[in-house]
Amino acid sequence: MLRLIAIAAISLATVQFAGTARAQQTYPTRTVRLILPFNPGSAVDITARLFANRLSERWGKPVVIENRPGGDGLVAIGAYVSAKDDHTLFFGPVGIFTALPYQHETLPYDARDLVPIVSVSVNVLAFSVPTSLHVEKLSDLVALARAKPGILNAAAAQGTTDFLLSGFITNLDLQIVKVPYRDIMQAPNDLAESRIQLLSTSLAVALPMAQAGRIKVLAVTSRQRAPIAPDVPTVTEAGYPALTMESVVGLFGPRSMSESLRESIAADFRKIAADPAIEPRLNDTGQIMSLRGPAELAASVQEQRDQFAAIAKKMGLKAAQ
Repeated sequence: MLRLIAIAAISLATVQFAGTARAQQTYPTRTVRLILPFNPGSAVDITARLFANRLSERWGKPVVIENRPGGDGLVAIGAYVSAKDDHTLFFGPVGIFTALPYQHETLPYDARDLVPIVSVSVNVLAFSVPTSLHVEKLSDLVALARAKPGILNAAAAQGTTDFLLSGFITNLDLQIVKVPYRDIMQAPNDLAESRIQLLSTSLAVALPMAQAGRIKVLAVTSRQRAPIAPDVPTVTEAGYPALTMESVVGLFGPRSMSESLRESIAADFRKIAADPAIEPRLNDTGQIMSLRGPAELAASVQEQRDQFAAIAKKMGLKAAQ
């Protein structure tokens, strides 16, 4: 009996290995499309192209980037979901789709359509103010907001950063006026000119004005400091650990994609990331490399969903059904 059990176990392991090997050998069979919710030249776009070029070399098939900005990310997600194809993948920050249920009454997709494959980086988010405000620390800003309720204006990009700003204002019971922007790329200049006094956005968006001395980045929301701005403290170091939020950027596939194929793709990403030229390039765009497989990326998605749910509850918001 023991001998039969051993033979069965070996047979099962052999079948599983063969399945993984077949996935590696047969995928992809044609061009792979990566759908992005951002314009060309953005930090996420640069990252996607770095990996796409090397994936093309490894796979022997073209890996192309399709930029589909707009609609709070719904345009990109719609293009990805409608393809119903394991050669059409979604590449972007987790916050694009974890925040959407609180921004729209209904959604044209099922969350199960976005199956985690691999995380690639953390897109560092930051809180910034104009230098003319003479605020040096996040605690100074909180004190100023409490001393002058309703006087300060703030802005944020849609998605994670908007939720982050809302959580900051709500959790600390501050009276700060949120100013909506159709194009958040105009906000850094308005911040520098003191038309707004607080900006919650990616570090990459804030850095040019900060390096010019026109705005000051008070803190980043990542768990560790950004390599490109090592002097800027994290929100935990600034005394506000509840504001910690990782804007994880990753690759997602359709629900029909097998676990073995997802693990195989994740392994290819890890091998590419071992190239010493990759990490500095990501750091230069305000990101921190973070290569994690399907299970770990799924955990990051759930963590952010839980964070958003807690913020939404305090704000009295309900998720779309």
